[in-house]
Formats: sequence, structure tokens, C-alpha cells
Amino acid sequence: MHNSALNKKQMKILKKAQAGTFESSDIIILIEPVTENTGRKLEIASNVMLQYGEMLTNLINKVLDNYNIKDIHLIAKDKGALEPTIIARLETAIERALNQQKGTLA
Repeated sequence: MHNSALNKKQMKILKKAQAGTFESSDIIILIEPVTENTGRKLEIASNVMLQYGEMLTNLINKVLDNYNIKDIHLIAKDKGALEPTIIARLETAIERALNQQKGTLA
């Protein structure tokens, strides 16, 4: 994990961000800020939800825990991405939403 993942201070999502594509074997992650103490609102869709939905949800929550993100609206649209791809896309979207990396959304 990145240095920010090691920081135990609660991280606050500052802006909308995204990472990934709708291509086969990829995942698109969309993140937006929510009001403080709203909690996590996760919307996860996958073409393999029945087989891997629980794993996908647990993996997303684990990465959010590593970044100490409590309040977030996250939409994940999975097209059969493998775990390393999911983690990379999620970390990229988080870094962009925390204003720590340049992204494609203003």
C-alpha cells in the first residue's frame, strides 16, 4: 500500500474521481464525497456477482479500511477483473479523490 494507506488518520474524500474502464476483464470505480458520518455507500455490480460478489465487497472494504476511509459513495462496475486489477483501480480512484494524484475528472 501507498504511504497514505499507512496513515491512521481518517481520510476524507475531497472530490469525485474514477479509475478503470468498462472493458472485459477490467473494473471501473467511481468515487464521490459524502457528508461526514454518512458511512460507506457501496454499489457493486459484476457479471460474476453470484460467484465472486462477497470477495469483491470484502476486497473493496479492506482497501477502504487500509486508507481509513469511513465516509464514501463508491460505485464499482466489474467486468471480471482479477484481484490485482481491482486493487490498482480502487487505489488509483482513492488517490485521485484524496487529491493526491491527477485524474481525468475535475
